[in-house]
Parts: sequence; C-alpha cells; structure tokens
Amino acid sequence: MKTNKGDGNIEVVKRELKNFKKAPFLKLHALIYIAIVLGQFVCGYTLGIAGTAFGSAQIQLGFSNTWLGLLGAGALIGLAGSALMGKIADQFGRKQMLMANMYVFTILSILQFFFNSPVVLFGLRIGLGLMMAIDYTVGNALLIEWLPKEEGPQKQSNLLLYWSLGFALSFLIGNVNIDWHWLLASSAIGSLLTAVFRSIIKIPASPAWLASHGKPKRAQKIVQRRLGPKWGLPKKWFHVKPAQEVSIKMLFSKQYWRNTVVGSAFYATQAFAFFGVSIFLPVLLKSMGVTNAFLSGSLYNLALVGGCVIGLLVFNHVGRRPFLLVTFGISSLCLFVMALSSHLAGNLLLVIFTVFAVTLSASLLLDYTYTTELFDVKVRATGVGFVIMMSRVGAAAGTFVLPVVISVAGPAITMMLCGGVLLLGAGICFFLAPETNRQTVAVRTTN
Repeated sequence: MKTNKGDGNIEVVKRELKNFKKAPFLKLHALIYIAIVLGQFVCGYTLGIAGTAFGSAQIQLGFSNTWLGLLGAGALIGLAGSALMGKIADQFGRKQMLMANMYVFTILSILQFFFNSPVVLFGLRIGLGLMMAIDYTVGNALLIEWLPKEEGPQKQSNLLLYWSLGFALSFLIGNVNIDWHWLLASSAIGSLLTAVFRSIIKIPASPAWLASHGKPKRAQKIVQRRLGPKWGLPKKWFHVKPAQEVSIKMLFSKQYWRNTVVGSAFYATQAFAFFGVSIFLPVLLKSMGVTNAFLSGSLYNLALVGGCVIGLLVFNHVGRRPFLLVTFGISSLCLFVMALSSHLAGNLLLVIFTVFAVTLSASLLLDYTYTTELFDVKVRATGVGFVIMMSRVGAAAGTFVLPVVISVAGPAITMMLCGGVLLLGAGICFFLAPETNRQTVAVRTTN
C-alpha cells in the first residue's frame, strides 16, 4: 500500500496485485508439479506391472485367458470412473481428493499380496483404477490451474515422460525373478512416498475453482499466502458468476459436444492400441516369432520413452490437430505393414514395430494437454474425466480383447484390428478436431 497526501488528508491507495498466472515458475509451482509427477510415475508403473504379474499368476493358478484379460484390464476399467471423479472435483474441489487418493492406493496395492482369487484381485484392480482416475483428472486440472500460463502446456506435456518411465521400470522389475504377489504389491512403495510428499507440502486448493464457485476472496488469500503478497487473481475473476452444478449432459451441449466427441475418439482409439499392445507385449512378440522377448521388450520400452522425448521437442511448436493426425496415421500404417508383411525378416519387423512404438508414444502427449485445452474451467475436470472414462473403455477393450484375438486369429489380425481402430480415431478427428495450441492459433490469426 502507499499513501498520497493532499489538502491535509491522507488517502490510502491499494497496491495493484500482479496476476498470479503471469508469475515466474516459483517454489510452490515446483512442489505441485513434483506431486503430480510422482502420481503419474506410480500410475504408469502400476498399469505396466499387471501384464507380467498376471502372466505369472496364470501359470501358477491356471485361470483362463478370459480372466487374464479381465485382470489386465481391471485398473483400466476402474479408470473409467474418471467421469465420476471429475464431476466430484468440479462440484467439491480438487485438494482433498489429491491428498487422500494415494493413501487408499497404497492400501489396495498391499492387499493384492494376500489374495489368489481372480475375483478379489479383479475388484482390487478396479479400486486402484479409481484412485488413478483422481490423479488423471483432478491432478491434471489442479496443475494447469496453478501453473503460470506460459509454463502450463510444457510442464503438462512432460507428465507423459514420467508416466512412461514408470511403465518402463515395471518391465525391468517384472523380468526379475520375483513372485507375482510381490510384483503387484510393489506399487505400494511409490504410492506411499507420493502420499507422504503431498501431505508434507499441503497441496493448495485451486484458485480458479474457488473463483468459479463464488469464492474469489478466499482464492486471493490462498494465492498471497502460498506465492507471496504481491500476487493476486486476475480482476475479471472477481466478477465471475458462480458455476452451476456440472452434469455430463452439459458436455453434449452446443458449446461442448464437438470437443467431447473429439477428446473421446482420439483418446479411446489410442488407448485401445497402446494398452492392448503394451500390456501383453510378451504374448504378441512370441506369436510374431520374436524369440528374445527381454531384448525386444526392452527395445520397445526404450522406444516408448524415446517417443516421449522426441514428441516433447516438437509438440509445443506445432498445432495439436496436425500432431494428432500425423502420429495416428504413421502408427496405423506401421501396424498394417506388419500385418500384411508377415514374411518380412524378424529384425525388419522389429524396426517397424519400434517406429510404431515411438510414434504412438509421442501421440500420448495429447492425453494431458489437449484434453484440458478442450474444456474451460467450469467443466474441465468433468470434461477431462469423461474423455478419460471413454479412453479407459477403449483401453479395457484392447486389454481384454487382444489376448483372445491373438490366441484365436493370430498376430496379423490383431495388428490389423489395432490399426483399423487408430484409423477410425484419425478419421473422426480429421472432420471435428479443433486447434487449441495458442501459439498456432495466434500465428494463424495474425497472418
């Protein structure tokens, strides 16, 4: 504050606060980012470890391929609860859900150690998927709502790299001679560390959510307490009408339906191919005649991480729409070539398969950034939650269907099925997908 003296009076003038969305990347931003990164790493690891663990469990317990598919898809089915979790977060806020979910995650992970029943394990995997849904929807929303406007998209797209590292680590751990009970329960280590870290830093509530629910003064206090007294809300946030209760029906209103369809289509078709191929990679490679499963699996997982790195180098410099169409197109082409060229040498097949892995993993960058850009703050968690739910339907379908298709129809038909699904997603997005990259839109409107 400052004082102006005139006519014997002292006039108190309030100092203008700076918009917290234009702040540099401060300590609080880094702590929130690390809290979300840890969750993504744990989610990637937990999903990846399922294939190896349940493959070993099937040998020991002798359950059917149908149960193998269901157990592999259990967490993905639970992730379909993202729409519900997103709706709860839009109605009641982000903070408490993110403070609690990893503690529940830890308990569910440990419980897997004590059961052999496929029915019980299936239930536990669904519960883990529900806890992941909170990180995917609520964590993503909180991150983008706290980070500076210029930092948000880049940091958000980086999340995929940490998810992929968790997924790749699960492959390495899965190839160590460890009982499958321990493999499943090992995810408790990362989830407990994440839960404790979030408790220590005390994740703050989302200022954007508070302002959109008629609580701008409370949001202002949180910003000043956590970032410093010179930072505050944008002025327009004090005049935002309180948000109405969000329903799934709103996502199919005139304002949002195209974005809802696009988000659902690209995410579900991508997840069908990615999770179906990745989780049951050893089965697929064996059916392709690739004998060194560890070497080829390591190459595949290295390609996934490499694809993330390559994608990060170009993602924020090109439009979301062309990035989506090109990556989906190349991925589906690779699958069709492998399916129709089974006579190719094993090494050449592996090269094409690696190109597929690199390209498809690069496309995963859209999962974090594009989905949040498709929806505004009023419906963001609900919208992101809904498209994640649709993606998990696709992922669960791929994880459940592919081991059955491989055993019945062989690898060629399996890869053609995945390629066809990717092509379907690309076709829908070709006609409906909007461009949301601010840089690309800005260039287009000024030329």
